[in-house]
Amino acid sequence: MPRPATAQRPQRPQRPQRPQRPSRPRPSRRRFLSTATGTAVAGLVAAPWPASAAGRGGRPGRRPPNVVFVSIDDLGWDELGAYGNTFNETPHLDRLAREGVRFTSAYAAAPLCSPTRAALVTGRYPARSGITDFLRGEAAASDKHLSPDIPTIPDVLRPHGYTTGLIGKWHLTETYSGPYRERPGNPFAHGFDEVIASEEKYIADGDYFHPYFFLPDLPAREPNEYLTDRLAAEAVDFLTRHRDEPFFLHVSNYAVHTVLDARPELVAKYRAKPGADEAPNRPVLAAMLESVDQQVGRIADTLAELGLDRDTLLLVTSDNGGPYRDANQPLRGGKGELYEGGIRVPLIAHWPGRVRGGRSEDAPVSTVDVLPTALDLAGGRPGRHRFDGVSLAPVLTGAGALRREELFWVYPHFIGSTHPHAAVRSGRYKLVRYFRDGRSELYDLARDPGETTDISARHPGRARALRARLEAHIAEVNVLPPTPRRAAYPVPELAETFDGDLARWSVLPVTEHVGDARVENGRLAVSADQLTHLVFRSDVTPGSDTAAAVLTPGTFAEAGTQDTVFVGVAQDADNYLLFRYHNGLRRVGWDLRVDGQLVTAGAEPLHNLDGTVDLTGPDARYAFVLRGTRATAYADQGDGWEFLFTADTGGALDLSDPAVRARYRWATSVRLDDGTITLDGLTAHRA
Repeated sequence: MPRPATAQRPQRPQRPQRPQRPSRPRPSRRRFLSTATGTAVAGLVAAPWPASAAGRGGRPGRRPPNVVFVSIDDLGWDELGAYGNTFNETPHLDRLAREGVRFTSAYAAAPLCSPTRAALVTGRYPARSGITDFLRGEAAASDKHLSPDIPTIPDVLRPHGYTTGLIGKWHLTETYSGPYRERPGNPFAHGFDEVIASEEKYIADGDYFHPYFFLPDLPAREPNEYLTDRLAAEAVDFLTRHRDEPFFLHVSNYAVHTVLDARPELVAKYRAKPGADEAPNRPVLAAMLESVDQQVGRIADTLAELGLDRDTLLLVTSDNGGPYRDANQPLRGGKGELYEGGIRVPLIAHWPGRVRGGRSEDAPVSTVDVLPTALDLAGGRPGRHRFDGVSLAPVLTGAGALRREELFWVYPHFIGSTHPHAAVRSGRYKLVRYFRDGRSELYDLARDPGETTDISARHPGRARALRARLEAHIAEVNVLPPTPRRAAYPVPELAETFDGDLARWSVLPVTEHVGDARVENGRLAVSADQLTHLVFRSDVTPGSDTAAAVLTPGTFAEAGTQDTVFVGVAQDADNYLLFRYHNGLRRVGWDLRVDGQLVTAGAEPLHNLDGTVDLTGPDARYAFVLRGTRATAYADQGDGWEFLFTADTGGALDLSDPAVRARYRWATSVRLDDGTITLDGLTAHRA
């Protein structure tokens, strides 16, 4: 059976010519994910570039140094022996920490994997690439991916003679069908020379013993193969093949992501240890982590055996904080949160002869620093590349201090019980701000690393200054569209106050029963005594993909089980994108209907908002704000606009395409099963 491209292990050739970069397939949508994101990237200022003792004539050996970056999925702050864990056994990693640098203020660029991985390969904050959340499987309406138009590791390092390799998890595309090399955002499209054992199907809940469901075309190399061991073998082969040329290798583990599974003999070992049944000890996770530790040990030993260890920077870290909060102690929170437990991660740097061993380094560093560091060590300068990260070479080699003022995080999504929020760290202080209500919290991480005490009231000036810096950053990366203020959307398109009849409106029944729809007393009224869902489509097409529609509700039925109003766009009763508000449950959400089928699977857990939105007040409004392939919901409960959620529908409905948008009209809708609902008006404006 021939080996697939995603798992190819070529034999070592005799100094081959550098392969030509594969042609890049055009993204299925958005050239740069959005015009706004592209503008934000163009506006970046080049990061300060410390002079490195390892680069520009000072590099060891006769060639640029190699970089091996090992990522451990969902590794918690307190899960390595080098970071204080006494139950898990990680001797190889602990040795690297003793011989190298153990960072104590290292951060993932995001609280979840996909955005951190995007930051790794671009050197930019996730918001600049449009990858701000983990990418779901194909059930989601979006087809988001890391655009090949964004420069990544191969683009930056190829001019310096580097071979680039990815072994393991990629998770930067939502497309898991069709030929691997033709999928938008696949690693080959980004120029990686070798891509081995990277997921062909959505990784879902993990799979660690062959045959792997997300790698159906990958044959086993040994009986009862364990995936972490397989990645280790592939890494050893890669190092051997490329011993005579500089390389950047990302060994991207799927472990220790849930669902946890490990070699039975290792699980038995940890279940037999004292304290195995006491929190935070987890025997299966400990067994998985021991396999990862053995993998890193094999990589380090191979580098030494090949004589490459003194020419190779080896970095080991996590893509986000651990999902188990007790594994992040004493830090607050966990995966999906911008408190320290969700983003502060272990980071070990090992480089014999270049990195002075036995050190702990407290300088705040981030995933975005890896690519600038590799470029610096290669002897390069940023040039046309613009990074948010800075080179860590001065800190690693002891040649100087880190030149950085702040680190930023923006997570405008829901996961678990977490609401959209953002954070900034400046020196010892960190501010966390929530998008919904604008509240912010200030912490002194030097005195309070567990973020137990909000000191914003005691230090209002510092809180204001950090909040201003964070808000400026959020505006710069352009992650959210402006609220539906007239200043942001000055061109009027629709102003319906229902003072006349419905001549300009098409009444489209979604259900068999149509109830009674009429205009009376300056309101649109819909009455029903059984389930009725009507879409009211205007005769106005959105004139731009940067626009906003605002619904002013009237009275709600407050009877039966359906008491819902909608605002958005519609083509007909079988094709629409509408934001809904269910008054009885105080619930918001979105319905994307394509050819009569709802395709909103994979959406964020918006139930976090249940019971928190009330649009019954006299000044209440509900807004649908369109920007490209995404639409954002804002609500005004009488005190100003509040961010609610964003829906990305580019995989099913691309309203950035003028031809698609031309088929749709501004719309509102009512769904009820008893009583009467009225609407006061609908307005729409564009930028």
